[in-house]
Amino acid sequence: MHPILEFFSLQVLDDRLLPDSKRKQQVISKSHISRWNTWEFRIYLLVFLFIVPLMYKTCMDASNETNPNYNRFQHLLSQGWMFGRKVDNSDSQYRFFRDNLPMLVGLIVLHSGLRKLVGLGFTIQRTTFDFVFGIVFLFGAHGYNCLRIHFHVFVTYLLARLIPNPKYATLACWIWAVSTLFINDNYRTVQFGSLLPSLSFMDQFHGIIARWDVFYNFTLLRMLSFNLDYLNAKAEAAAFKPKKDDNDSGTETHNILEKQNPSTTPILSDKERMNNSLPLNEYNVFNYISYITYTPLYIAGPVITFNDYFYQSFNPLPTINFKKTAIYGLRLLFCILVMEFLLHFMYVVAVSKTKAWQGNTPFQISMIGLFNLNIVWLKLLIPWRMFRFWSLVDGIDPPENMIRCMDNNYSAMAFWRAWHRSFNRWTIKYIYVPLGGSRYRILTSLAVFSFVAIWHDIELKLLMWGWIIVLFLLPEITLTNMFKPYSECWWFRHVCAVGAIINIWMMMFANLYGFVLGGDGMKLLITEIFTSSDGLKFLVSSCVCLFVAAQVMFELREAEKRRGIDVRC
Repeated sequence: MHPILEFFSLQVLDDRLLPDSKRKQQVISKSHISRWNTWEFRIYLLVFLFIVPLMYKTCMDASNETNPNYNRFQHLLSQGWMFGRKVDNSDSQYRFFRDNLPMLVGLIVLHSGLRKLVGLGFTIQRTTFDFVFGIVFLFGAHGYNCLRIHFHVFVTYLLARLIPNPKYATLACWIWAVSTLFINDNYRTVQFGSLLPSLSFMDQFHGIIARWDVFYNFTLLRMLSFNLDYLNAKAEAAAFKPKKDDNDSGTETHNILEKQNPSTTPILSDKERMNNSLPLNEYNVFNYISYITYTPLYIAGPVITFNDYFYQSFNPLPTINFKKTAIYGLRLLFCILVMEFLLHFMYVVAVSKTKAWQGNTPFQISMIGLFNLNIVWLKLLIPWRMFRFWSLVDGIDPPENMIRCMDNNYSAMAFWRAWHRSFNRWTIKYIYVPLGGSRYRILTSLAVFSFVAIWHDIELKLLMWGWIIVLFLLPEITLTNMFKPYSECWWFRHVCAVGAIINIWMMMFANLYGFVLGGDGMKLLITEIFTSSDGLKFLVSSCVCLFVAAQVMFELREAEKRRGIDVRC
C-alpha cells in the first residue's frame, strides 16, 4: 500500500507543499493520533464501500442507454474506444484539448528537442530561445490575431513606463487590463480589412486557434504580473535611492539574480522568488515578451510570476529531476484514463446540455450534477497538468494548480486555495494583499471573486456566482472564529462535520448553478428535494453520508499533519 499512497501523495505534485524542517516539527507537534483503526472509522469505511459504488451506478442509470431520456441526448455522443461504448465528447472545451492531444504531444517533443539542439550548437540564454520560439508559436497559434494581443501587451507596458508615479501607474494598468476583457468581448471579430482595405489579407489566416481571446485571459495575468512586479521594484528602488534612474536599481534593493555568476546565487524559496525584486534593467521589452509568450505555459498556465520565471531561467531548481518529472507524468496519465472512463460510462455532459433529466429522482439529478462537476474539475486539471509537465520537462517549475480532488473539499475558503492554486496565489499577491488582506477580508474577497468572475467570462451569471461565493464565506469565517477556542474538545470535529455538510451543500449549489445545471436545473433539483417524500429522504441520507465524508476528510488531513504537511486546504 505504501507505494500507492506515495504515488497519490501531495509531495509528488509539488515540492512547494513540503514545509521546512522547523515548520514540519511544529505541524507534527499539533497533530492527533491516528483514528483509522477505531470502530468509528471502520464503520465509515463500510459506508464508503456501499455508498460510492451506489453513486456511480445511480449516475450511470440516469445517463446511459437504459434511461428513458437517452434519445434526447444520444446525438451528442461519438464513437468511443473503451469496450465498444460511445463517448460523451460534447464539452467543447475538453473536446478541443482531447482532439488536439496528439498535436500537443508533438509540439512538446518539438519544443524540448529544439531546446536541447540549440543548447548544444549555440551559447544563448534560455530567455532568447523563449523569445524566438514564443513569437513563432504565437503566430502559428493565432495567425495575425496575435497583433491584437501584442497591442494590449504593449499598451500595458507603456502605461507602466510613462506614468511616473507607481501608484497611479498601477491603477492605470489595472483599469486597462480589465477593460481589455470588455474590448475583446465586443470587438474580437472586427476584421482588419474593415480598418484598412489593404490589410484584408490578414483576415485570411487565423492560426490553429481562431478564438485567440479565450486564451488571452492567461496572457492578461502574465501581462499584469510583469508590470506590477516592475512597478513594485521601481517603488523599492525609489525608496532607497530616489535619484537613481530606471537603469540602476541601486545596491540596496532586494535583487534576486546575479547574472554574471549564477552559481553564486543562493537557491531561493518559493516565497522569495515571488516577492523579491529583480534589477530594474531586467524589466525590459525582451524579457517581457519572453515571459508573455513562454510556450509551455502560454495557453492555460499554470500562472507563474515574472520574478519567479526569470529567476528560474538562470537558476534551475534542485527539485526538478527525471524521477520526479516521470512520476508526475504518470499521475497525469492516470487522470486522463479516469476522465476517459467517466466520458465512456457516464454521459452527464450530454444530459446537462439537453436538460434530459425529466422523471429522474432527486438522487439521480444530484449525481448528474456531482459527476458533471467532477468532469469540470478533470477537464481543467488535465490540461493544466499537461502544460505543467511540459514546463517541468523544459526546466521551469510553476505551481501546481490542483492539489485536492474536487470531492475532497469541505471548506469554501480551502476549496479556493486548492482549486486553480496558481491563480489563487496570483490574486493574493496582486489583489488581496495590496487591498488590505485579512484586515478587510470581506471587501478584499469581494474584489478578488469579482475579478475572478469577470476574468472567466463577462457574464452576469458568473458575476453573481462570485458574489454568492463571498456570501458563503461569511458564516464559515464567523463560525471558525467562534469555535476556534474549543478546537481541543472531543466534540469539536463533530460540530465541524455538521458545518462541513452545510458548506458542501452551499458549494454544490453555487457551482451547479454557475457551471452545470443553470437556473432551470437548479430549480428542478431544489423543488424535487423539498416537495417530495423521496426528496426529503434523499436530503437526510445525503447529509448522513456527507457527515461521514467530512470525518474522513478531516482524518486524511490529520494523516498529512503527522508527516509534517499542512497545506491549509
